[in-house]
Formats: sequence, C-alpha cells, structure tokens
Amino acid sequence: MEGRCSTPELLPHTCAYYTPPLVSVKRLAMNARMPLWSPLKVEYALRRLMCEPAIPRVEGACMTNKPRAPHTTYLGIVVFVGGLVSLGIELAASRLLAPFFGTSQLVWMNLIGLILLYLSAGYWLGGRWADRSPHLTTLLLILVAAGVSVALVPVLATPLLHNVQTWLVNYESAWLIGSFLGVLLLFALPMTLLGCVSPFAVRLATADVRESGRVAGRLFALSTIGSFLGTFLPVLLLIPLMGTRATFFTFSASLFAVTLPGFWLVRRRLLIAVPLAGMVLVGWLWWTVQASPIKPHANLLYETESAYQYIRVLEDADGMRYLELNEGVGTHSIYHPERLFTQRLWDYFVALPAFAAQPKPLDEPRSWGIIGLAGGTAARLITATYGPDPITGVELDPKVVDVARTYFAMNMPNLDVVVLDGRAWLAQTPNTYDLLIVDAYRQPYIPFELTTVEFFQAARRHLTPDGVIAVNVAHGEDERLVDALAATMQTVFPTVYRMPVPHTYNTFLIGTVRPTTPEQVSANSAMFAPLLPAHLVQWVQQARLAPHTNAQVLTDDHAPVEYLVDWLIVREGVRLNR
Repeated sequence: MEGRCSTPELLPHTCAYYTPPLVSVKRLAMNARMPLWSPLKVEYALRRLMCEPAIPRVEGACMTNKPRAPHTTYLGIVVFVGGLVSLGIELAASRLLAPFFGTSQLVWMNLIGLILLYLSAGYWLGGRWADRSPHLTTLLLILVAAGVSVALVPVLATPLLHNVQTWLVNYESAWLIGSFLGVLLLFALPMTLLGCVSPFAVRLATADVRESGRVAGRLFALSTIGSFLGTFLPVLLLIPLMGTRATFFTFSASLFAVTLPGFWLVRRRLLIAVPLAGMVLVGWLWWTVQASPIKPHANLLYETESAYQYIRVLEDADGMRYLELNEGVGTHSIYHPERLFTQRLWDYFVALPAFAAQPKPLDEPRSWGIIGLAGGTAARLITATYGPDPITGVELDPKVVDVARTYFAMNMPNLDVVVLDGRAWLAQTPNTYDLLIVDAYRQPYIPFELTTVEFFQAARRHLTPDGVIAVNVAHGEDERLVDALAATMQTVFPTVYRMPVPHTYNTFLIGTVRPTTPEQVSANSAMFAPLLPAHLVQWVQQARLAPHTNAQVLTDDHAPVEYLVDWLIVREGVRLNR
C-alpha cells in the first residue's frame, strides 16, 4: 500500500508514522459537498503543490530505494523568498540611512561590508543549527523571527539614527562612523537570521548524499534568482510607490506569509497563529509609523521620497524656504517670496555674462543652460535680473521638479525643464547656449561624469563663440578637487577663472570659449552695474585666473572624484577631532 510521512521534518528513512494515502485524500477532497475551505481540501492542495513523495509503509520505518526529502518544492519557495528579501533589504537600507548620513561611497562601504559579514555569520550558524535540529518547524520559526526583526527596523530607525546623528554632530567624519553604527545596530539580527535560511534548507532537502550537489545547486540558484528580483523590486516599484518604511513592512509580511503553508504541512496548525499575528503586527506598525515624519525637524514643511533620494523642505521663522536632499548637509535651493538676492552662492551665477569676451547688450536675450536645476533658485534670479531669457533647466529627479514648482515658485514661463541626466542631455540636445551652469551634486560628490575632459569637450560644442561655462565646486580646506577640475578645464578652454564665493566653502571655476583677461572682465562689470547688486559687481572686478598646476586631469577612464572627496572628509574629521 502507498503511504505518506505525516512528520515531514524527519527524514524519510527515520519516519515511523503513517498517514492516509494521497489517493484516499483526493477521493474525499473531491467530494462536491465539502466546502473549498475545508481542512481536507486544503491539505490535498498543499500536498499536491509541494509534491509530497510517496513512501511505502514499513513497520518501524519508511524506506525507499532512492530516499527523497519531503517538501523540496516548498523549500525552493522558501529560499527564493529569503534571497529576495535579503537583497531587497540591502537596497532599502541605504534609503533609511540617506536622510541622516547620505549615500556616499563611505556609507555604501559600511552597508555592503557589514551585511556581507552578517550573511556569512548566518550561513555558518544556519548550517550548525540545521545539523542540531533538522526539522522544518525550526526553519519556519527562524523565518518568523526574521520577519519580526525586519518589521522592527523602520520603527527603530528614526529614533536610533537621529540619536546617533546628534551624538556625532560635531564630527566631520559623522557619515562614516554614524552609518557604521546604524547598520551595526539595525541589521545585525535580521540579516543573520536570513543568512541561516539557505544552508538550513539544503540540509532538509538532502535525503541522499549522492545528490547533495544537485540539491545545493538548485536551492542556491533559486535563492540567487530571488536576489535578482530583490534588486529591482524595491528600486523600481516598492520605494517609489510606497516609501522605504512600507517596503520593509512588505518584506516582513512576505516572510510571515511564506511560513503559513509550512506550518500546515508539518501539522503544527496551532502555530499558524504565529505568522498571522506577525502580519497583524506589521499592519499595525505600518499604520502607526506612516503617520510620523521620516526625519523630524521643527521647521519641516514637506518631505517625501523619490526613486533617487530623500527630499524635504524647511521653512524658518522669516519665511525662507530651504530644499535639502538626503542627509541635508548642503542646501540645494532657497526661496523667499519677498526677497531675491541673499548674498548666497546662487547670486553669483547672475554675474556670469560679464566673463564673456564680448558680452551681449543688456536688451538682447541670452540663452542659459543649467545642469542641476534643483529648486530653480538660479533660474529665478536670472529671470528677475535679465528678463525672459530662455533657460533650459536639467534635473534628474522628477519629484524634485514637482517640489520646486509647489514650494519654490518655479513657474517662470521662460524656463524649459528637462528631466534627464546632465551628460545624457548634452549628448542629445542640438542647442547651443551663451551660458552653461553646472551645479549638480550627489552629495557629497559632483557626479564624476560631469568633471572630465570628455564632458567639457561636449559642453564646449554646445556653447556659442562667446560662451561661458561655470562649475560650482564645494570643498573644505583641502582644495585638491578644485585643482583637479581647474586643470581639466584648462585642457579644453583657453581661459579658466578661479572665483571663491565669499563666506562659503564653494569655488566657481569659469571657462570661456574665447580667451579673456581679468582686466577685460573687470571692465565688463561696468556694463552690468545697473542690473547687479554691489556685491556681485565687486566680485566680478576681483576676477583672477586659475593657476596652472600639476594636478591630475580627470578623464572618463580615470576620474577619482569620490576618492578625493572621501579623503577630504576623513582628513577634516581627523583634523577637527584632535
């Protein structure tokens, strides 16, 4: 007679229990009078889905000529979900850290390094755990514990990361130390538990050592396919549509959900209440946490998340609004409804026409291109100063454009907004411009592709014969990045000016298509004096050329922008902490 093992967590050759044959279960399950939700019909469906093997009944043991582990299909589903959640959490974790510590390579270094360490610990622990307790119930309880720990991550993240950031506020290297502590405290438990899943599943699925390689290869392939899906799912779907915290809750719920059929299969049906309670907990936490701000601030006016970054708008008591991205170290735009010039760095973009070899008359329109439009502060100042000059503003993040239109009055009719990467825009636009501004940042870096010889060659092709390009470079006391960018621009433009912005750690590097001199630029300032505030006229009159140095010329093949900025952060941190 054909039989079935009723205790699948025991290997087939040690099972001494017997359940009715599948054909008998099928005959009863197909009874038309029996409701669809009856336990017998559910059992039949699950046993068919999980391909429960036929094992002949032998007194005291269940033996086959070729042993097969129970529920191999179900174990494949488990490792698939485990792989998906593991990599999905790694990508979503960067979004939890971004509002507090940014997304620099130093932050990614901590995130990837520590998560790999946790997974390694999980692989080791899971293998030992499986040998000591080779039961499917144990694996299911590990998944439940992982689901709980994942659900707690977004709940604990804001207070924990806020306290770490406050503690490190006076440290220049806060990004490095804070992100390390954040990953250490938030993700050690969930990632270690998820690391236990694959080796545990391999142990349960291996009934014959002669097929252990095939079993391990199959399960690890399924886990990797899950990780492949986990790479795209949070980035393209979950985070843009629901946000980072909801993404974590979704992953937690999926871990609870995958255990439900498992508890049914091992006939621990009372334990089904555990993942069900976990899913109720997830729903309650989701509802509770979503009502609280991502990053609390006394002056918070608005915040949101996009596919690229965390975005928030602050408004002070004076009515000035500030656009901040990710950790908020730098302000990307400002706006006041009754004030234009503020003696901040955006004022100085308005003075760029004075650097042209032959500036156009004041009543003649100039064409402007802005890479890194953000909240449109520069575009608004240009329009207010020169009238409806045609401006093309390039911004990568469409949500930043929406925020700018809503909170920063970026509604000038002469502004044409292009949502695209700056380098890609240069490659496809047929237009030429009198003035080109590069003010793009992925904090704390200028995107390296906007700093190279090839980029500036492309930019020059899109400038008019009297065209001017200006690059805003943020730096500390270490100005090696400024030196490298100046040396790079000097290979493309005959004249490059190095113009520090007063009262900031910003320097404008200004290149001209035709050769000019500081004296010529200073003389041009008189032409623009009727339009420009006094501090801008004075700044133009102090024009100075960038000195020629032995600094590295940046190319698409070798542009260590991140390296220079990372060392600047570390060196500043060491200097200030002495």
